[in-house]
Amino acid sequence: MYDIPNLPYLYDALEPYIDQETVKIHYEKHHQGYLNNLNEILEKINFQKNYTLIELVENIDELPIEDRGEILFNAGGVLNHNLYWKNMSQHRNNRPVGKLADAINKEYGSFETFKNEFIKQASLLRGSGFTFLVINHEGNLEIINTPNQETPYLYKLIPIMALDLWEHSYYLLYQNRRSEYINNFFNIVDFVEINKLYEENI
Repeated sequence: MYDIPNLPYLYDALEPYIDQETVKIHYEKHHQGYLNNLNEILEKINFQKNYTLIELVENIDELPIEDRGEILFNAGGVLNHNLYWKNMSQHRNNRPVGKLADAINKEYGSFETFKNEFIKQASLLRGSGFTFLVINHEGNLEIINTPNQETPYLYKLIPIMALDLWEHSYYLLYQNRRSEYINNFFNIVDFVEINKLYEENI
């Protein structure tokens, strides 16, 4: 069955922008919960194939139709959170580097324009979900929103940056100030890691 990676930093590493308690609960309860639910469903249907999580999503048509919704929801929950945690660090590498910097400048004109567009799209999301920076079918960068735990891999898009907009990701610290959380994400985003993902997938 599947597992989740260890956090690449301590629970308090993202303070003051995301507090220690939120990171702990988010990782140990929510992220782990999606994994536990996914493994339980796959065990119930006697899933035997040696797919990666991404391959599991891409081959969802092979699984029983009555279980696909729950499998996609929980697999998406694991994949989305894996990326979300990896996108942030205490190192404050919050300016694009490498080929990603070039691609952002080409697609958006400047980092500031990109940042403003990402914040705008995140602010437009209603209810729970994620805002992603993805590599689209043409190999270009695109900012998209998905509801709940829907993963871009379902649409053969490659996510390289994720912002969790479920209330459990910010409510203990920010309460209803979601826009403040969205803006503060750019204080702890790690563009070194995001550039690695970008360069691995172009």
